[in-house]
Amino acid sequence: MSKIVLRESPNEMSAASQLRRDVAPAGDRPAADVEMARVLGTVPFRMALDSSGAGIAHWKHEPLHDVVEPMSHHVIMAYNGSVQRMERRSGRSVAIGTFRPGVVIIIPEGSSSRWDIPKPVDVVQLYLPQTTLKRVADEAEAGSPADLLERTAHPDPVTSRLLLSAADVLEGNEALDTLFRQQLMDLLATRLLAAHSGSPNMIAPTRGGLAPKTLLRAIERLRSDSDADVSLAALAAEAGLSRFHFCRAFKDSTGLSPHAWLRQHRLEQAMNMLRDSDVSVVSIAATLGYSSQTAFAAAFRKLTGESPRDWRRRAR
Repeated sequence: MSKIVLRESPNEMSAASQLRRDVAPAGDRPAADVEMARVLGTVPFRMALDSSGAGIAHWKHEPLHDVVEPMSHHVIMAYNGSVQRMERRSGRSVAIGTFRPGVVIIIPEGSSSRWDIPKPVDVVQLYLPQTTLKRVADEAEAGSPADLLERTAHPDPVTSRLLLSAADVLEGNEALDTLFRQQLMDLLATRLLAAHSGSPNMIAPTRGGLAPKTLLRAIERLRSDSDADVSLAALAAEAGLSRFHFCRAFKDSTGLSPHAWLRQHRLEQAMNMLRDSDVSVVSIAATLGYSSQTAFAAAFRKLTGESPRDWRRRAR
């Protein structure tokens, strides 16, 4: 859900909403994906979560007239569909607006509101734990994170574009999807701290790449065909840096984010196997860690414009 021209102040969270945030003890609140499944009455079109329930979900759901109860994650949403009016009630505060591209919705952790959306919705959601927000604030030396503001179709084309593109990047490959999800969460946490918190944080850009030996170790880990952990946390720990600083230093050194680098490497591996061997597409998909031949073929076509079989015929 997302996009709107509203009546509530874009710079304030209503007092009523702030009061609602403490209705349920944090430990009793459902994870965001659980509450969304209950409210939306369907299953996500695409989803990638970690063990904490943090992650990305792409939903296509019918009109909504229900209360979203307090959740254990911040939920940030971007809308992908035709323009439509909607209404959100938080206590006595009412926000009326229009879903459209370029706006975001934020439901802060622990808040609750009633939603009335008359038409079907296509929406991408990020589920962000407060612990992630705090970690990124600490690593970026931005100070203690203030509460996120409740936003209803608030103009933010940067965040909206990032979220909407996220659903298409999920490829059915555990290593790639995990790395992408972690990068996106850290990037959006930085954005939220700067633009959507009660006390906006100024985060200075970091400059300078990785030391040559550190970069080599990171690339060796990403290239490994073994069961080496290629999560952002593992890469950063080996480099002796925070996730925040490792990601920026790696991109400064290579021109690519860790996820983009690994994605390009997997594509090159696939091309070599398709061109230089008779290994089946099914086996190549499994070797490269894709959940199915279909997932591999879709990812390959997205990057090359061709199916693996068509590319193989042309390359030989």
